[in-house]
Amino acid sequence: MPAAAPASQQAEPEPASGREAAVKAGMVALTLGALGVVFGDIGTSPLYALQTVFQADGHAVRPIPGDVYGVISLVFWSITMIVSVKYVSFIMRADNEGEGGIMALTALLQRARIKRPQTKLLLVTLGILGASLFYGDGMITPAISVLSAVEGLKVAVPGLGSAVLPITVAVLAMLFTIQRWGTRLVGGLFGPVMALWFGVLALIGAVEVAQHPGVLRALSPTYGAQFFLAHGGVAFIALGSVVLAVTGAEALYADMGHFGRSPIRRAWFLLVFPALTLNYLAQGSLLLRSPKAIANPFFLLLPAWAQVPMVILATLATVIASQAVISGAFSVTRQAVQLGFLPRLTIRQTSDSEVGQVYVPAVNRILVVTVIAIVVSFGSSAALASAYGVAVTGTFILNTILFLAVARLLWNTRKRLIALGAAVFLTVEVTFFAANLTKVVHGGWLPLVIAATAFTILMTWHKGQEIVTANRAREEGPMHEFIQKCDGREFPIRRVPGTAVFLNSNAKTTPLALRANVEHNHVLHERVIIISLKTERVPHISDDDRLTADHLGEPGDGITGLTARLGFQDDPNIPAVLRLAGRQGLLEGEIDVDGASYFLTQITIVDSGGASMSRWRKKLFLTMARNAANPAQYFRLPDDRTVTIGERIDL
Repeated sequence: MPAAAPASQQAEPEPASGREAAVKAGMVALTLGALGVVFGDIGTSPLYALQTVFQADGHAVRPIPGDVYGVISLVFWSITMIVSVKYVSFIMRADNEGEGGIMALTALLQRARIKRPQTKLLLVTLGILGASLFYGDGMITPAISVLSAVEGLKVAVPGLGSAVLPITVAVLAMLFTIQRWGTRLVGGLFGPVMALWFGVLALIGAVEVAQHPGVLRALSPTYGAQFFLAHGGVAFIALGSVVLAVTGAEALYADMGHFGRSPIRRAWFLLVFPALTLNYLAQGSLLLRSPKAIANPFFLLLPAWAQVPMVILATLATVIASQAVISGAFSVTRQAVQLGFLPRLTIRQTSDSEVGQVYVPAVNRILVVTVIAIVVSFGSSAALASAYGVAVTGTFILNTILFLAVARLLWNTRKRLIALGAAVFLTVEVTFFAANLTKVVHGGWLPLVIAATAFTILMTWHKGQEIVTANRAREEGPMHEFIQKCDGREFPIRRVPGTAVFLNSNAKTTPLALRANVEHNHVLHERVIIISLKTERVPHISDDDRLTADHLGEPGDGITGLTARLGFQDDPNIPAVLRLAGRQGLLEGEIDVDGASYFLTQITIVDSGGASMSRWRKKLFLTMARNAANPAQYFRLPDDRTVTIGERIDL
């Protein structure tokens, strides 16, 4: 046993107070980061939510005490039930290796043991439908958020009213342009700006409420109930606008993997929820004092001198809110690619430290064109509000259904509790969804069309890929049978110096590029590594659990099969996989990764004329396949050492 080091050389243990301080500092940093990313969407809802309620349907809801108290009560209890209770208290418990969001719920259910395959298919389909609705949200959120902020100019500087649309388009164009550099470009400002934003919301709300404390009675649920009893159909339709106060609730769950459950909960209950409550109360108080304030109750809460600075701060806040949704669209796209619902796309990592920060050029191009077209077509945040609620409420319902399925199938929660949760949450959310369906003809069709398009694309690719994979496996043939033919007895084979790396979609079959190289060129490298990537239904796989090796053929043949397990958020970097295999001693001898040659099979998919899919879906699938990302770039292969061999596969 070695002697202990002298006391003077021993490291002194870190004081408990120091560790506690470090933990607290880290928690504060995470909480501040959560403010900047998670709460941007719901935090900017006060810009347009209450205004929309009182301006919708020919001002059917009037700025009189009964209506104002009723609407504020509905807003407060909607936020409480959907955000504080459902998402923060319950759904955030359902994480997939720390990751949240509807794709995480879908991945959890794919691993669940469900007796009936039809049930699992239905649940997974609902998850993909929820992801499709998220794309609709991702297109409408930047449009309505930035437009509502810039519309403050109509209040602060009426003469600039005609400049609202051009300024909005310019801000959005700039926002999408900087996406290629990632959120790190302005990420350091997100947290402090949103902390300032919520601080200002709370301050102007507290000042108004302190002067007119009677508005606090609106927090009683009885006023919401009385509003429904007194107005009936009008109150039901008003719910379609009340739901705008909870847009962005999904972000609390979807971004959980970036910050963790505790920082999000702390930020919500300590700052965001109180600030939103105070501001909505203050807007209600203003409407009671000055009914004409329905033109824009948010900006009219401020004195004239503060309105222009508030427009600037609101624009920054809405840009941040939009950034969070855009980043979410990139993240959902990557997960969809990894789970087999989209073809390979060019996906760029924009941070060396944050795996969740990615940029998808194709999605960015679609978003910028669509978002600007939406702004120009609708022209105002009030018009856009009609299109907003359908996607949001639809996502709420699907999240609830999938969460309850996880609770029952994976956690074995009692049926009575599942039924209670369904009765409470689905009753509220289905009511919200039904209220928004009344606005379908006035713009609510937009997110439904976007979701239907995205859903069709995702499901068509998944179905087509299943067919192509099965046909490809038949063409490739069993791996071990082919390896036995490589002994040189069936036909002469020349072993050439170097390392050849073949990518293989199925570890049990032969890469077509390897088969062609041997059967046509009669050549086999001294070292052959056949890599198969397997995407698991979890976000990340640790390095210790990532790789398994199988030495194919006879000892000394130099042919190794390598299976790499990736999480659906892990980067499919083949050279990095080889370096990891070398460090773990899974390969025979030393491997020069930088000098290896990489062989890819370029598949040309052709329509065989069969009835495997309808003709229009085949055309859609073939179009996506032709526009898939270059596999060399997708797998991070060096262009100057990558050889591509073409093959034809029937669809």
